[in-house]
Amino acid sequence: MERRTTYDVAIAGGGLAGLALSIQLSKSGYQVVLFEKETYPFHKVCGEYLSFENWNFLEELGLPLSDWHPPFIKRLLVTAPSGDFLESDLPLGGFGISRYRLDAAMANIAKANGVHVFEQTKVMDIHFENNIFHIKTSNAEYTASVACGSFGKRSNLDVKWKRNFTLKKSNKLNNYIAVKYHIKIDFPSDLIALHNFKNGYCGISQIEDSLYCLCYLTTAENLNKNHQSIEEMEKNILCRNPFLEKIFDTATFLYDQPLTISQISFEKKWRVENHILMLGDAAGMIMPLCGNGMSMALHGSKVAYHYIDEYLKKIISRHEMEQDFSDNWNHRFGKRLFAGRSIQYFFGSEKLSAFFIRSIKRYPSFVKFLIRQTHGTPY
Repeated sequence: MERRTTYDVAIAGGGLAGLALSIQLSKSGYQVVLFEKETYPFHKVCGEYLSFENWNFLEELGLPLSDWHPPFIKRLLVTAPSGDFLESDLPLGGFGISRYRLDAAMANIAKANGVHVFEQTKVMDIHFENNIFHIKTSNAEYTASVACGSFGKRSNLDVKWKRNFTLKKSNKLNNYIAVKYHIKIDFPSDLIALHNFKNGYCGISQIEDSLYCLCYLTTAENLNKNHQSIEEMEKNILCRNPFLEKIFDTATFLYDQPLTISQISFEKKWRVENHILMLGDAAGMIMPLCGNGMSMALHGSKVAYHYIDEYLKKIISRHEMEQDFSDNWNHRFGKRLFAGRSIQYFFGSEKLSAFFIRSIKRYPSFVKFLIRQTHGTPY
């Protein structure tokens, strides 16, 4: 790899948004560096469902999706702890693929296009001075004209910079935990199911190799009430939903221990911090119940690319780049986030989720309307 410490763009975090942005920029001839604290491939806590709005974009980046033949997901099942449920066709539909496979493939594409990808490298700080970013990592220091943060749901940088959501007291939008497994189970390949339980919900859908992603979100309080035992919490709380009870009784779990992440917040976040453009979950998280955070991350990278490209070509100023990116991001995803928070209100409560499902299942067109609010169109 060419030795250099100065770049056009530096990206902290090698998730979907960071990788997609790096590929777009490198294909346009820019010098790009990306820092990832892990080593590809690796598993991530994620629902691993992508709506079809992303298909063409991912293939344009270089992913051979048509050759991979991922499972197509066309139907939705939503259940309440009471056993009430509704089924619906997904107006747009989607497909399943693990982050283990997807991120590693995108990292290889980025490297092939000239992106300097530094794995096992943690970003300690990013400082903006005299119109240049100074990036301090666990291995070395770098400079860049533009810096982007794509470091997930919560990182050391969020805390160091005292981002607004890290300072909020515990409430209904923060202090969540997420748990993920890969499993083998007899389950329809074209179905994504969202099973509700007290103070949480669990999604299941197929990924590659006939495996399934099982991922759930709940409050830290649920875990505390079960002596910090995930197994005990699953038995005492999740399995009160008969659909989840059947899954946990019949599935073969492939991890010795589940993947977990804590202190998840769905509070509003600023899209620009200290002149750094935020991408993916670092910019804002949609409730996983809506199942489309991966899509927002990918589409958000394209929004960022457009304004970074214009800035580096000196078509717009830095202030215009930051403002236009933030405004466009809000325009494209603000309604999705609002819809996610609104739908979230009815779930987590056993009684409310049952009432919501019984009420809307009689109106299939309204169900599809709600689904469309959390999905976009091809871009």
